[in-house]
Amino acid sequence: MSLSENSMADRPELDGEGAARRIVITGIGLTSPVAHNLVEYRAALLQGRSGVRKYEIRYVGETLAGVCEFDNLRYQTKKDLRRGTRAGSIGIYCANEAIRDAGLDWQNVERHMVGVYLGVTEHGNVETENEIYLIKGYNYDTSVWSHHHNPRTVANNPAGEVALNLGITGPHYTLGAACAAGNAGLIQGAQMLRLGDCDLAIAGGVSESIHTFGIFASFKSQGALATHADPTKASRPFDKQRNGIVVAEGGCVFILERLPDALRRGARIYGEIVGYAMNTDATDFVLPNAERQAECVQIALRRAGLRPDQIDIVSTHATGTDSGDIQECAALRSVFADAPGTCFNNTKSFIGHAMGAAGALELAGNLPAFVDDLCHATINVDELDPACELPGLVLNQPKTIRKPTYILNNSFGMLGINSVVIIKRFAASTQGSPGA
Repeated sequence: MSLSENSMADRPELDGEGAARRIVITGIGLTSPVAHNLVEYRAALLQGRSGVRKYEIRYVGETLAGVCEFDNLRYQTKKDLRRGTRAGSIGIYCANEAIRDAGLDWQNVERHMVGVYLGVTEHGNVETENEIYLIKGYNYDTSVWSHHHNPRTVANNPAGEVALNLGITGPHYTLGAACAAGNAGLIQGAQMLRLGDCDLAIAGGVSESIHTFGIFASFKSQGALATHADPTKASRPFDKQRNGIVVAEGGCVFILERLPDALRRGARIYGEIVGYAMNTDATDFVLPNAERQAECVQIALRRAGLRPDQIDIVSTHATGTDSGDIQECAALRSVFADAPGTCFNNTKSFIGHAMGAAGALELAGNLPAFVDDLCHATINVDELDPACELPGLVLNQPKTIRKPTYILNNSFGMLGINSVVIIKRFAASTQGSPGA
């Protein structure tokens, strides 16, 4: 049964705490520096394979980055690529892959009841830098400035390009939530489904960050850009010798549905969104606040009706910066002090920091634990920083967890924005392998 058959007349009531308020994940599409679908992505995480490599960027020179090499012509033409943006292209690839993964009868989906909610860290920097670089060669003659610049740089561009590509006539917008944006997109999609604003949400995060020299130059000037003789070891959250962030591009999009709709069409369910929260430090532009981060985790747990010791896996935000890793670990120790069975891991150690896509990609990398009973490790930890010690921190090798039930995903960003999402194992998620 397609979504078009779930009309306004027979849609379940949205008020109360009934089944129609239960939001589930039924599809995942992604591109990352190590893989471009969930099966291969999960395999790379379990194998301990890094996707960080040497990378040349204008003005900065050789640096390190997480680069995606997905097939950008699978769902777009060369003309589409010339006209659009890298973030838009990433979003289009991920959205189409997610729709296929969800097994949706897309031709019969009512497009006006589909919403697109994509988180971004920043947008328009790449396109503006490119145009200025171009007109510099023409003595700054603005007559050569591209007429595509405005639609490329408006804040809703990535979500708008997805909507155009897929013929979606429902709401679309991007959410500027710094590096908490991947979680923010997911939260927004869930909220809009509960409000009845859409019947299907395409939600997640995208990032084209490696294509702007400004982000590298800024991190470098702060002393926050990671360096290492071996690129694959450069991203090393929690390690005593960590020295900064590895910038990465990527994207991850989830298909979200109300539970009755998913069950009605016999969809495979990856997990159920049972809790989420967002708050603000309100203390500094870039320095994190452990107390506010802990509060965000506690709010999400309270909304989910869970105790900390019921969480099986915590996917940490840790970026490899000195202060950031220490503050997050302090927050987690305060919340999970009486949760000896909770495991903690970090995905940035494999792919770098994918900015607006980070939270979504990191959650996706952990969801297969509901099927394979494994918590993937944090790699590149040769000597654990004592200030980053966590009782259940999984280092360098995956850990078996007997039938994990809850995954909590942390994602924090500049200007003190914090986000947390909690996913519960759904009974049907034991049937088959995620992404298979």
